[in-house]
Parts: sequence; structure tokens; C-alpha cells
Amino acid sequence: MAVTQRRGRRIMMSAGELDAFLTEKRTCRVATVSADGQPHVGALWFAWDGDSLWLYSITRSRRWAQLRRDPRIAVVVDDGEEYGELRGAELSGAVVFVGESPRTGEACPELAVPERLFARKYFGMDEMPHDGRHAWLRLTPGSVASWDFRKLPAP
Repeated sequence: MAVTQRRGRRIMMSAGELDAFLTEKRTCRVATVSADGQPHVGALWFAWDGDSLWLYSITRSRRWAQLRRDPRIAVVVDDGEEYGELRGAELSGAVVFVGESPRTGEACPELAVPERLFARKYFGMDEMPHDGRHAWLRLTPGSVASWDFRKLPAP
């Protein structure tokens, strides 16, 4: 994963801070592009395994269709209300489709960890409930930019 920040290095999150942030936060915003170049942004739940962001998306969504055509994606996870509290990360790269689509629970060793993380985070369960409408996208980011305005000196 490449750190692409040239500016703002003093407010960028350390590797440990970024890992904790992505593990804790619950909602991200996912940007995709249609065939005619029109951007599309939507919110999703996700799991972070320390290396990859796992997105659980409805397979009949506009996002899914756009990613099937062009797997490039940008994802933002952020937090904060006041200026001095703002923090977040932008992860970008290309997604990989993992497991059956839609996901019904067929054995897929690659999904064992993300499904356990996701089930615990959102459902308080150890096993992932499958609804036959969603499937998995894995983003192992090619680049990451992060910020934590709490690191700025007080005025």
C-alpha cells in the first residue's frame, strides 16, 4: 500500500492509527464511475482486515454493475463534527470480486476472516448471515491518504 501524501504529512495517521480507525468505523462512502464518466457515490458497511477493505454490496446495485465494467474505486472513511476533530482516510485501487455472487454461504476460505469480522461488527454474531442479495468486494488499496486534524496545533 503506497502512502501518497505529499502535503499534510504532519496530520497523516500512523499505520497503527489508520488500522485502529478503519477497524472501528462502520460506514464508508464508495465512489465508482459509469460508462459515460458520471460519478456515483454510495454508503456501505465494510470490514478491515489490516490489509484490505472488504465491502459487502448488493449485487443488483448500480455500484456493482459499474464495478463489473470498471473495477477502479475510491473509498472514504471519515469522522468528526468540528474542524479540529476531522479525521479520515481515502483508499483507492481496483476491487476484486470474491466468492459467489450473490453470496449464499458456499465454502470460501478466503472469506472466513472478513465474514467473521463483519458479522461481529454489525450483527454481534460469529457467523455471517447470508441473504442471497449481497456479495463481497475486496479492495487492497494501491494508495492511501489520511488526515487527523486533532494533530494540528491549538489556535
